[in-house]
Amino acid sequence: MVIAVLSGKGGTGKTTLATNLARVLSFNYQVQLLDADAEEPDVHLFFQTVRESREDVHLMLPVIAREKCSLCGKCAEECQFGALSIFDTGVMVFNTLCHGCGLCTMICPESAITEVPKVIGRVDMGSIDDSLSFGMGIMEIGEPSPVRIIRALKKHIDHERIVIIDSPPGTSCPVVETLRKVDYAIMVTEPTPFGLHDLELAVSIVREMEVPFGVVINRDNASYSKIDEFASRENIDILERIPFDREIARAYSEGVLFSDAFPEWRVRLEKMYAKILTSPGVI
Repeated sequence: MVIAVLSGKGGTGKTTLATNLARVLSFNYQVQLLDADAEEPDVHLFFQTVRESREDVHLMLPVIAREKCSLCGKCAEECQFGALSIFDTGVMVFNTLCHGCGLCTMICPESAITEVPKVIGRVDMGSIDDSLSFGMGIMEIGEPSPVRIIRALKKHIDHERIVIIDSPPGTSCPVVETLRKVDYAIMVTEPTPFGLHDLELAVSIVREMEVPFGVVINRDNASYSKIDEFASRENIDILERIPFDREIARAYSEGVLFSDAFPEWRVRLEKMYAKILTSPGVI
């Protein structure tokens, strides 16, 4: 089973949940934990990881041969991302806008465009212990999008294991890429107006992609009821509530999993996983 842990905004606690859930399940199952938040991966900070392999992720960028280019403009006209512009002096390629789709190379009537690889990030794979394996995507500083890195990371999904994917925050393209072909989505939110607003956006995405999902409320203090009202109105399961607790926060700040610090959470997270397995739409 492949489970994505996501949130409509950053800072809600999705990494906290992903790491603790992976740890608890690894006591009884073979588990793979993947960090798809390639812009700022941090799952590895909570474990002693052993890196076993490293794979560079490339983007193929167009290079224009000026002596062949007739300045017909077809490449610029067809580029959906505005990565090419035609000037009297030649064609200018804006590398930060290029998505590496290769269309310009295919349609050039003069065969004046070739492609060169550029490293935009990497995928590290390894292990934490005998029952818990690990992988993460890392994007190079200054690159505009981690989508290709997430795609490369997901090629390493081990379908013989329970797979927990720590998704990027937000509701943009990297999150959509993370959600492709997953079996279930756990959406972590916080009991604030901001948390509700971004939860609503995230719900619209998983429903559009037809991914079964449930909600975990982090830092729950029972003082804000709008999340519960929204869940009731939209018929959304609230899988678990993690309280607004100083000792849990202290454990997190020290890089300690709260399920290790407070063993009663092992039982609660195991029950949450059992509830996921019986959720409508889960095969």
